[in-house]
Amino acid sequence: MDKLYRNKLAIIIFIAPAMLLFTAVLLVPICQAVYYSLCDWNALTGAKFIGLKNFEKLFTDDNTMKIAVKNSLFFMLFSAISQQVIGLVLAGLLTNIKRGRNLFKNIYYLPAVLSSAALGLLWSFLFNPKMGINQILATFGVDGPLWLMDTKGYIVLPMWMIALVALWQYVGTTMMLYMAQISGISQSLYEASYIDGANRLKSFRHVTLPLIKPMVATSLSLNCIGSLKFFDLVYNMTQGGPNHRTDVLATHLYYQGFQYFKYGYASAIGVVLLIMCLIVTFIINRCFKSENYEM
Repeated sequence: MDKLYRNKLAIIIFIAPAMLLFTAVLLVPICQAVYYSLCDWNALTGAKFIGLKNFEKLFTDDNTMKIAVKNSLFFMLFSAISQQVIGLVLAGLLTNIKRGRNLFKNIYYLPAVLSSAALGLLWSFLFNPKMGINQILATFGVDGPLWLMDTKGYIVLPMWMIALVALWQYVGTTMMLYMAQISGISQSLYEASYIDGANRLKSFRHVTLPLIKPMVATSLSLNCIGSLKFFDLVYNMTQGGPNHRTDVLATHLYYQGFQYFKYGYASAIGVVLLIMCLIVTFIINRCFKSENYEM
């Protein structure tokens, strides 16, 4: 095996397929997006190089872009905090029960495997002012709000509703990640903590939390990146409306590229989204540096 590791030709042969795939699927499209972001291009004519004018317009003249950045950051922060906290609590509770664990685990995880497009349409019907939740409230004499059409407030009500639906759909994924990590912790560590007089809450705080720190970084990175590029529920529940008040970066990119055929401008939005994802990942990795422990 050591001889194989020293054979550079063998290493290149094994790595080459993955590197070719990485270059073709990821690296080349990123380079193309960066180039087109510096061009005026509608996909029908040749790309005309215009420098940083697309980026200048993004942050000076495009009010929808400002709303999209605000909503994407709100969605990321809300999802990161709520899904991590609730997912960790559920994982801690389900790990410690013996009867019914698989049933509850499947119930919480089921929404994550369903189509986001279908769920978006389902919830849009439930939040419709003339049916669904409002119809139930009307039987009690209560006038329900315009769940997906209210435009009041810094963060509008439809954005809160989308965030809550996303929490319901994806909290099971976070729970499963933490359950996998917690199940790998040796029971002897918990027994030692009980002998020292710790209860379950203190054991969770002083034994479980330090040992799942690497998973916190992984789960938080996946959560934040997924939230920044979120598209499905927003598009199917509100289409970015009313009046672009629920637009996020992904929907704004979609409309600019595929409805207005401003592919250079849409590429600039994509580059901004990529930079935001890289910055968030860097911050998380810096904040959650941890050592690996034997469990």
